[in-house]
Amino acid sequence: MKHKILDILRRGVILVLVVWTVVSLVTLLIELVPGDPATAILGDQATPEQITQFRRKHGLDRPAFFFSFKADAEGDERGFIWHGTDNRYVDYWRNLLRGDMGRSFRSDRPVFDLILSRYAATIQLAVAALLVAVAIAIPLGVISGRNRGQPLDNILSVIALIGISLPSFVMGPMLIFIFAVWLGWLSPSGRFEWSDIILPAVTLGAALSALLTRMVRSSVIEELGEDYVRTARAKGLSESVVVYKHVLKNGLIPVVTILGLQVGVLLAGAIITEKIFNWPGLGLLLIDDGIGKRDYRLVQGCVLFISVTYIAANTLTDMIYRWLDPRIRVS
Repeated sequence: MKHKILDILRRGVILVLVVWTVVSLVTLLIELVPGDPATAILGDQATPEQITQFRRKHGLDRPAFFFSFKADAEGDERGFIWHGTDNRYVDYWRNLLRGDMGRSFRSDRPVFDLILSRYAATIQLAVAALLVAVAIAIPLGVISGRNRGQPLDNILSVIALIGISLPSFVMGPMLIFIFAVWLGWLSPSGRFEWSDIILPAVTLGAALSALLTRMVRSSVIEELGEDYVRTARAKGLSESVVVYKHVLKNGLIPVVTILGLQVGVLLAGAIITEKIFNWPGLGLLLIDDGIGKRDYRLVQGCVLFISVTYIAANTLTDMIYRWLDPRIRVS
């Protein structure tokens, strides 16, 4: 019991440190990017009074961090000015601990509400992409592993290599041209019907399915050489039972590892995929309204949600480990 409590505490500390590091780095990078959010949002026609009022309303007239760099008019005298805790960075975390993620610079709506309205679409796309990847990778990986060195194995290996090599910004337009423009079967963009998720899910899951196919193949080949496989065959079990009930379950542990680690890749890839297919998810919100408009609060909120989702997925992966491998539960 004591070890479980310590493990939970350790995971909690890691969670806090990772989220703090990621959001802090993103905040620093945003502040270093040239440009003024007030000008980007209000436009070039805004008067100096409007810009001043905007900056005061959103706290942009206050220091960004604990210190700032100073220089005189001629640029000769340089140094640092220490601001202490009177800065936007400390205010953001202080408000966040109270459950307030701030308001969007552009729409003046709560950032939490904006993200929540898009979050479900991104999770839906990521889960659909995972299902596509697993549905393709497991049967192809098993077939390739059982036919090692044969022509079928070579063909599937080439297909997997092509899938890994094609990025989403190439796969997406290609699928749109074939299935939306040429054949007219599916919609090229938007999220109106259930079928609208097919093209973005396949685009996002294609590269992952290719990688998983190679992993499943290697795991199957390795497990087929184990003693328990020969014992199962000697007992008269069919080859399908041996492969799918015993070999595949034991060989899924490295595959689950890849799945857990690829959640972050899926979320990052979803940003590009959502832009291609105009999928109204967190990625499209981050690019168009966050980064494009220099909306600091919105960018911070999106990154916070993505990082927490990634950590939650890794925790779920660890739980699946324990279910797949009893030795981990015992240890």
